[in-house]
Amino acid sequence: MLRFSFLLTFALFINDASAQREFEVTEDGVTYQMKEYFVVFLKKGPNQEEMDPEDSKVLQAKHLEYLGKLYNDGIIVMNGPFGDDGDLRGMSFYSVASKEEAEKLANGDPMVQAGRLAVEVHPWFGAKGTTLK
Repeated sequence: MLRFSFLLTFALFINDASAQREFEVTEDGVTYQMKEYFVVFLKKGPNQEEMDPEDSKVLQAKHLEYLGKLYNDGIIVMNGPFGDDGDLRGMSFYSVASKEEAEKLANGDPMVQAGRLAVEVHPWFGAKGTTLK
């Protein structure tokens, strides 16, 4: 594991920070093609006032439509809500070139624009082709 951490650190150091970073890591004879993604955490926003149920349904539909379009366009590669009622409401993985681009796209979500959700973005590295089991 120490060797993997060193290789990951070294690979990040030598890559150009202006482009989406990809690199290979070999561990125990297996080579992984690593790619940088940006995790967008959707958190409760500042506007938590009671909404008219019909307005809430419309806003939720716009939110899902927006995220669905980003998914269909290949920008979001995975997303979904959390299963409890905490401050973190959902999470999306964006395949874009920069944190700023992920923030701009996430802030375009109608729920974020309405203040119902807020975003927090972090870079994350995953092996390309990894699936949930």
